Amino acid sequence: MNWQDISAITALDFTSGRITHLAPQSAQADWAQGFFTTLGDMAVFSASCDDAASFLHGQLSNDVERLPQGPVRRAAYCTAKGRMITSFSYWKNSDTIYLQCDANQQPAVQKRLQMFVLRSKVKLASLAESLIPLGLGGEKAEALLTTYFATLPAIGEHVHDAANGMLLRHEDAGAVARYQWLVPAEQFAAVWQTLKNALVLSNSSDWYLGDILSGVSRVVAATQELFVPQMINFELTGGVNFRKGCYPGQEIVARSQYLGKLKRRSFLASVAATGLQAGQELFNPASPEQPCGHVVNVELLNAGESLLLAEMTMADAEQGDIRVGTADGPALQFRELPYVIHDITRTPE
Repeated sequence: MNWQDISAITALDFTSGRITHLAPQSAQADWAQGFFTTLGDMAVFSASCDDAASFLHGQLSNDVERLPQGPVRRAAYCTAKGRMITSFSYWKNSDTIYLQCDANQQPAVQKRLQMFVLRSKVKLASLAESLIPLGLGGEKAEALLTTYFATLPAIGEHVHDAANGMLLRHEDAGAVARYQWLVPAEQFAAVWQTLKNALVLSNSSDWYLGDILSGVSRVVAATQELFVPQMINFELTGGVNFRKGCYPGQEIVARSQYLGKLKRRSFLASVAATGLQAGQELFNPASPEQPCGHVVNVELLNAGESLLLAEMTMADAEQGDIRVGTADGPALQFRELPYVIHDITRTPE
C-alpha cells in the first residue's frame, strides 16, 4: 500500500506521508488526552537469515550481535570518514531484525547495505508498503491500544504482535506518552476508522516535537553526510557503542571521542519563524561570512514559532546570538536539553 492508496482511504492529501494541513495542536488539552497522526516520512526494512546480526554489527555504530528481543536501539550508518549517512532505530524478534530510517533514504540505504552482503547469509527486504507508521499519544490512545495489544511497551521498548503489527514506545512529549504503531497494510482502513472515531487527528509535527524536546536527533536526506554522530549528540541518546568492533567510520568516531577533537554539538532552541527545513544553515552575526552550523531537525511549535535541534560549535552556542538562514535572520532562543552536554576538549572545573 502506497501513500496514494492511503490518501484514498483517509480522504486526506499527504505531503511525504505527513499530515500538514491542520493547525498545531500540541498545546491543546484534547490533544494531550488522545491524538493520532501519520508518520509516513519513516520507513522500515528487515534483515533476516543466519548472518543478519553479524553483518549489521559490522556496519552500524551500535551493538547488534547482542541485541535482545524487546529494546529499541539507535545506530548511525556512517561513511568511511565517520559522517552519518542515516540514523536508524532497530529492534528484533526471534528471527528478524527491523531497521527504520528516513523514508526518502530507505531505498538507497538498503541498496548500499546490500552491496556489502557479498557471501553473508543475509536477506534485506523493504516493508515500506506493508507496514504503515502511525503516531499516537495520550491516555485515550493508550486505552485504545490495549484493545489491540496485550501489553504496552515501556520507553525504548517494543511489542511485536503478528496479528496487529508492531508497537514502539517513544520518549514522552512532556507528560504525554507517545507510541508508534506499524500497522499491517491490510488492517489500515479499519484501524484508521477506529482511531478517527476515538482520537483527535493531528499534524505529524505535533508528534515529532516529542523527539526534539527529548534531544533525539535523526538524519534525513537533507542532512546526509553532514554530521559525525557526536555532533548531533547521538552517543548521548544511545546511538554509539564505543566498545563494539569496527564499522565504517569507527576510527573517526572514536578519535573524536577520545582525542578531544570534537567541538561541535547540537542544542535545543525555538525560533519565531515557520517554514524552516532540516539542513538549513545557521549564522553567527559576529562572523557572517560563513555558516556556523545547521538545523538538524525542526518542527512547527505553533502558528508563528518552530522548535529545532541546531548543530554548531560550542563556542558559537556560548556566544548566544545565532540566526537562521542569514546573519540577520530570525534569532534562536536556546532552551535546556534533558541531558548534559560538555566540551570534551576542556578540563572540568
